[in-house]
Amino acid sequence: MGPLQGLRVIEMAGIGPGPFCAMLLADMGAEVWRVERREGPPGSRRDVMGRGRRSIALDLKHPAATRAVLRLVERADALIEGFRPGVMERLGLGPDVCLARNPRLAYGRMTGWGQTGPLAPLAGHDINYIAITGALDAIGTKDQPVPPLNLVGDFGGGGMLLAMGLMAAMLHAARTGQGQVIDAAMSDGAAQLMAPIYGMKGTGRWSAPRGGNMLDGGAPYYGVYRCGCGGFLAVGPLEPQFFAEFLRRLELPEGEFADRLKPELWPALHARFAAVFLTRTRDAWAAIFDGSDACVAPVLTMEEAPTHPHNQARGTFFEREGITQPAPAPRFSATPSSPGAPARLRGEDSRAILEESGFTATEIAELLEQPPA
Repeated sequence: MGPLQGLRVIEMAGIGPGPFCAMLLADMGAEVWRVERREGPPGSRRDVMGRGRRSIALDLKHPAATRAVLRLVERADALIEGFRPGVMERLGLGPDVCLARNPRLAYGRMTGWGQTGPLAPLAGHDINYIAITGALDAIGTKDQPVPPLNLVGDFGGGGMLLAMGLMAAMLHAARTGQGQVIDAAMSDGAAQLMAPIYGMKGTGRWSAPRGGNMLDGGAPYYGVYRCGCGGFLAVGPLEPQFFAEFLRRLELPEGEFADRLKPELWPALHARFAAVFLTRTRDAWAAIFDGSDACVAPVLTMEEAPTHPHNQARGTFFEREGITQPAPAPRFSATPSSPGAPARLRGEDSRAILEESGFTATEIAELLEQPPA
């Protein structure tokens, strides 16, 4: 199932954006083999990002294990690794070695800072990567930036960027027979996600400090409002026709808001809307705006989101092993994606993968039964 059926990917087990990228590819039908360390926790079938692929556990401190991974690489279309620069080279699995074995390989490298630059060898997390791109400074309240979970750097600017890079490299390899290295940095990806905001800044449409622009909570018609019950509404009627509908549903006169585009009036208009929304509960307002083009939606909790009628109609979430999780996306008309099997335990498929890859019983015993280095 899925448009990537027939492609094989080797995933060097890691955390965050690497596994997320592997999950995306597996959801779309790629056969993903996850190479894990032999020692460590057994894993869990409830690991959402571990779904849809098989697990082989090897001790990469042993030369025989390194040679085994290279044999797997020979039959792969892509490889994903998320270590600091130089780690794969020290393991004997750097891009030069792997591409020598498989010249068509798309070798994907996922790091925070990239393979080059003064920060490349240093540790970091999502919050650090988005900090140097201007993304973190643009998100938050007037008083201070607010981390947008770890979605902008790790997953949007990291895992999704790597997935796109791998697909482009595999397409190139299919046409030319030439593999290559994909240097995917979360800091680069976060900067790319800021392209429209930098565009607005360059044309003078993003000139105020944080909290004073149209899309950062400054505009009274694009933000979040507290309701009488303590819940929140997301309000975003930017266009005139949507704003007009918004006012009709609120039963407010349009003339009162004729100058809504003037930033100097925004604080007063924001206070006006805030007072109105406090008069009803979130769900009462959601019912008032239901079925309209007013661009208003209830801010749902993670417990509530899967039960929303739109999400239920599209099957946006599903439950497995007692865990509610997002379904594969995007949707394909001819080759529908599937979340595949639940996450495998560490090394659960080691013997089967090695047998399928042509390893002899003696080689398998050496790899799986040798004492840790």
